[in-house]
Amino acid sequence: MDSFLPVLAVLSRVLMMFAPAFLVPLAWAWGLDAQGLPGVWLMAFGGTGLAGGLLWLATRQHRRELQPRDGILLVNLVWLTLTLCSALPLMYTVPGMSWTDACFEAMSALTATGATVLSGLDALPVSVNVWRCFLQLIGGLGIMLLVVAILPLLGLGGVQLYRAETPGPMKDTRLTPRIAETARGLWSIYFSLSAACLLAYRWAGMSWADAFMHMCTTMGLGGLSSHDASFAYWGSLRIEMVATVFMALAGISFARYFIVWRTRSVGTLAGDAEVRAYFTVLAAAVVVLSLLLVAQGTYASFPEALRAAAFQTVSLATTTGYSSTDYALWPAFAPVLLVFLGCFVSCAGSTGGGIKMVRMIMLVKQARRELVRIIHPRVVNPVTLNGRNIPSSVIAAVMAYMLIYGASIVGLSMLMLASGLDVVTAFSAVIVCVNNIGPGLGLVGPSSTFGVLTDFQTWVCTFAMLLGRLELLAVLVLFTSQFWRK
Repeated sequence: MDSFLPVLAVLSRVLMMFAPAFLVPLAWAWGLDAQGLPGVWLMAFGGTGLAGGLLWLATRQHRRELQPRDGILLVNLVWLTLTLCSALPLMYTVPGMSWTDACFEAMSALTATGATVLSGLDALPVSVNVWRCFLQLIGGLGIMLLVVAILPLLGLGGVQLYRAETPGPMKDTRLTPRIAETARGLWSIYFSLSAACLLAYRWAGMSWADAFMHMCTTMGLGGLSSHDASFAYWGSLRIEMVATVFMALAGISFARYFIVWRTRSVGTLAGDAEVRAYFTVLAAAVVVLSLLLVAQGTYASFPEALRAAAFQTVSLATTTGYSSTDYALWPAFAPVLLVFLGCFVSCAGSTGGGIKMVRMIMLVKQARRELVRIIHPRVVNPVTLNGRNIPSSVIAAVMAYMLIYGASIVGLSMLMLASGLDVVTAFSAVIVCVNNIGPGLGLVGPSSTFGVLTDFQTWVCTFAMLLGRLELLAVLVLFTSQFWRK
């Protein structure tokens, strides 16, 4: 137990830093929301801060540099603890919400998944919707990156935390010599784009409250909304265009933006193989869906089909999950394609979920390499990315990740099927949760919510969201005996 006390010491600081987040819904509850129950948010703020303070007093003398095992354990503890803290006020501010549903909603928000068990969002207190959306802004880029930026001030290193939290296969690539400077740079880019998104939404016609909430869920690529109809509530082309642009921007690695800012050149962005593949797949999908919707008579004209296809393609492919129409009613090929795109299109280092485009590129190149080797067994044909050879260890890690990814989806889907769900709902619910997409198909489609699931099914989906957000391995390694051995 003594070996884990330094991890709890860092967790105590995370709790104390997270506590002020409750002041955001508290401000709305006091100032503009008569239904907001400000006392609940005040108690959540005080309780979280007090819990962190007491834990700090008990563990403050246990300080040392974190090892890789410590970083993995801390990341899991942070996500679980903050989910529990975030869920408590939801139980007391949303009528009839159970503990299971509150944990699901909080996990969905913090992991930027966007799945919800709630209906009647328009009638909820504004402070509740603000809290749900604000959690997605926090969780979008990863709470641990913020922790990495602050921990050096406390005399603790953050390399292990950065490795455990950063999405993508190439975690050792640093943008600056100091890991804390990297984290602060990423957050600076993140908040700068968030401010631009907020002003753009306001310009497009949203109220300040809606602009703030949808800025949070757009930049976090989470997709939660303050309205049951999501973007169909406005039916505004201008608002949809703003959302499409910023969702597409948030789907690109923030590390690339950081490099563009440091070099004052967009050449590194335009020349990146992952970014080129990202936009190529998005453009191709938009064209294919637009033609399909016109050919099948879903829309009368190509401009109408293009508008709907562009918004839904970018929304689902970047794992945001907004909807401007019930795309489940489109020809069957369309919603399946949209969910499939959400599994891999987002770039590594973005706020999106899924396996990431860079892994898909590596898999395609590795497959092509093996096909060439069948014909020419002695050929030297290394896998390259942006002109650099990819080490065999990275290729092996990607292959192992994909094996575990497939096994996890199959295993969790079988659990859902065993609990009584139909095939479409079971598989789509697991796929959208593991990939942090949001709405699925069947009973959990865009016109419904995850509130139709049983408690057992809801907990399976809650675990799937955590599994996907921490990219599988950081969670599953906890279930190995080797992790707990000295």
